[in-house]
Amino acid sequence: MGSHFRSYIWDPILIISQIILMQCIYYSFLGLWLAGVDGLVHTSRSLDQIFSYEVLGFSTTQGRLSMMAFILNSLTCALGLWFFIRRGKQCLDFTVTVHFFHMICCWIYNAHLTAALSWWLINVACMALMAVIGEYLCMRTELRAIPVNTAPKSNL
Repeated sequence: MGSHFRSYIWDPILIISQIILMQCIYYSFLGLWLAGVDGLVHTSRSLDQIFSYEVLGFSTTQGRLSMMAFILNSLTCALGLWFFIRRGKQCLDFTVTVHFFHMICCWIYNAHLTAALSWWLINVACMALMAVIGEYLCMRTELRAIPVNTAPKSNL
């Protein structure tokens, strides 16, 4: 009989619910970060800030602030990976899945796939940040020392 330590059981309902949860965390906190940035510079809020390719850019102040919100969101989502996924091996999978669904949503919203280099650069950088920091936090938790015996020693 095989070992049951850290055994993985295929549970598609758990995986789908974790994907939905991470997608909700991604868009909720991105909306909060963008609202905070909009409050600082007094600009109007729009779905274009989340889904439009043209908003993310290095040339305008609004574009740079939106890029900052995306980067801060990747840090927040890394905390979501640590808190809800809790497996270092799965951090990259969930990160790529979240950003893949974001790309599909942007594609549907704009009716075409972008060729804007700034959009691809910021999303690849955010994927890398989210995956690396999430994996670091999860691995740090996984590698904690496991107390074997906390009872006092007895002299026999």
